[in-house]
Amino acid sequence: MGRSRTNPAPTAPVTARGRRTRDALLAAGRQLLETRGWPAFTPEQVAQAAGVSYGTFYTYFESKDDLLRTIVRAVAEEMFTESLVGPETADDPYTRIVESNRGYLRAWRNASRVLRLVEQGADTDDTLRQLLLEVRELYVHRGAEGLRKLQDAGLADPELDPRLTAIVLGAMVEQMAHVIYSFREPLDEDAVVNHMSKLWAAAIGLRERP
Repeated sequence: MGRSRTNPAPTAPVTARGRRTRDALLAAGRQLLETRGWPAFTPEQVAQAAGVSYGTFYTYFESKDDLLRTIVRAVAEEMFTESLVGPETADDPYTRIVESNRGYLRAWRNASRVLRLVEQGADTDDTLRQLLLEVRELYVHRGAEGLRKLQDAGLADPELDPRLTAIVLGAMVEQMAHVIYSFREPLDEDAVVNHMSKLWAAAIGLRERP
């Protein structure tokens, strides 16, 4: 059921109470997705789980698709932040690769329930497909920029296309996340991270600093 045409479009909350209510709806929506899946992800059930009226849902969200987009983007931001490497690895490109891969696997594990639902629906739903592409683009852009910097420093193969390389190597890491956490292949996470990082470094022709 969509928002009534007589209701005004949702706006960002400006009061502390409004922000708390919106955050409660976001948290309830995510919890329902993770624990009960698509059938429970309705405005009625989200509002009930958040402890607010059904009409309040439409004060903050246009529709359940609007809420879904907000949840997925919040998950993507959490993943991206969690997978950032610290400044202590800035001068060691290989360590940055290792820690970036480790951070991605950890972040994917924490967000895997929402991501799996989005991936399941992406084949037939343009909105879900676009959301999935937005999540991946965060990592593709970061990987491409990292490779460009290494190429500029003379530490990586200058003939590689940065964006295409980031897509290909990112797909390797993403697939390994599925293997470990979705398919539950009994692999040691540290061993996987180390092996992936060696493959990544070899693929870009990573060289030691002169």
